[in-house]
Amino acid sequence: MMQNDMSRRRLLGLGVGLGAAASLTLAGCGGGSADKSTATGNGGKDYTGPKVSLNLWNGFTGGDGDIFKKLVEQFNAEHQNIAIAVNTYRWEDYYSKLPGAVSSGSGPDIAVMHMDQLATFAARGVITELDDVAKALELSEGDFAPTVWKGGLYNDKRYGIPLDMHPLGFYYNKAVMQKAGLDPNKPPTTRDEFTAALTELKKAGVQGFWISPFQFTGGMTFYSLLHQWGGTLFDAEVSKATFNSEQAVEACTWLVDLIKQGHSPSNVGQDADYLALKSGRNAFNFNGIWQINDIAKDPAAQIGVAELPQLGSQKAAWANSHNFTIVKQRSADANKVSGAKVFINWLSEHSLDWAKGGQIPARKQVRDSAEFTAIPNVATLAPELDYAAFPPAAPGLGEVMTTFYSAFNEAALGKKPPRQALDDGVSKANKQLEDNRKKYGS
Repeated sequence: MMQNDMSRRRLLGLGVGLGAAASLTLAGCGGGSADKSTATGNGGKDYTGPKVSLNLWNGFTGGDGDIFKKLVEQFNAEHQNIAIAVNTYRWEDYYSKLPGAVSSGSGPDIAVMHMDQLATFAARGVITELDDVAKALELSEGDFAPTVWKGGLYNDKRYGIPLDMHPLGFYYNKAVMQKAGLDPNKPPTTRDEFTAALTELKKAGVQGFWISPFQFTGGMTFYSLLHQWGGTLFDAEVSKATFNSEQAVEACTWLVDLIKQGHSPSNVGQDADYLALKSGRNAFNFNGIWQINDIAKDPAAQIGVAELPQLGSQKAAWANSHNFTIVKQRSADANKVSGAKVFINWLSEHSLDWAKGGQIPARKQVRDSAEFTAIPNVATLAPELDYAAFPPAAPGLGEVMTTFYSAFNEAALGKKPPRQALDDGVSKANKQLEDNRKKYGS
């Protein structure tokens, strides 16, 4: 259980292995021998060629992985001429392993990627264009959150087909709230309500909101609050880091002050905030939607789920998106490419089933369906998509995001005052962004 928890909370994969990805030359990935296909490509609407066996890589190591595998089994049963084999890795291993595997000719045919990774792998020539798939599916920006739709583009060409969106949610322990005299059915929704609840919890001997210094989940909490305070991580062109703005400093200081005021222990261990929530040692936790299936396993824990409270001047919540991509091969086989596109089409059309794995379907028509709204707790977080703060789509961004989270880590651990930690982080981030412009172009 703990292994799955630790793997799932690394959903972003930001910064992990991207140095390795950037150092590899993958120019040979798109070339190779002559096309061996006898099938006609039509964006994946159907496939009538000879039987093909396709390898699919993903990082779904938690409960959603079981549902994903069942969907693949269903696809295989319905398509006698396409066989999908699934390989699952932890995300932190996945992104570092993929470029080398592709370069050596042992990579997958289909790869699931987070939205913020698409530009990097497109720029490195690892994945191929999918404009025809979007056309075949009749997909357009109107059926997606605009940021998610645009996040699949690199140099005005589509490289990712959005599968889902996964925001940060607000988890609260009803039993702990009740012991402190709080209404367990009314989680706080504003800053005043939130701080008042923490005060009552402290009177009852409970440190109500444990703040992790790590990306999962303290850094993602700060990411959300920075946007709630009206700040941004970067300028519009993603050419300059801005996470040391006055809004960012105020948001970071507010979180650090909660630690100083005793509402959180100092130096909270990785995952300790979430485990404390489940065991009744704290009351509130900001965590990913992927934890919904985990809390459902123990109804006696009495964990509720709600949208993030609005602690700043506006609503905002960290979010990301899984996308399907097709990997370039050293020896091109259009039969395999056509088969891969059929699978992507099929899974996109079955995204309601995927939602049961604890993800919000990317397609608006599925999110608006009665079947989706009936899925416990997952649908509760769907309204956050209206104000979700997605990572920008820019090549090489992973290492820069690691710098952002490291800056928060220094502030949360008291190694530096919030302003200094963020100023130092921005200085390093701007150098990384400059290096990325030289590496990938402006």
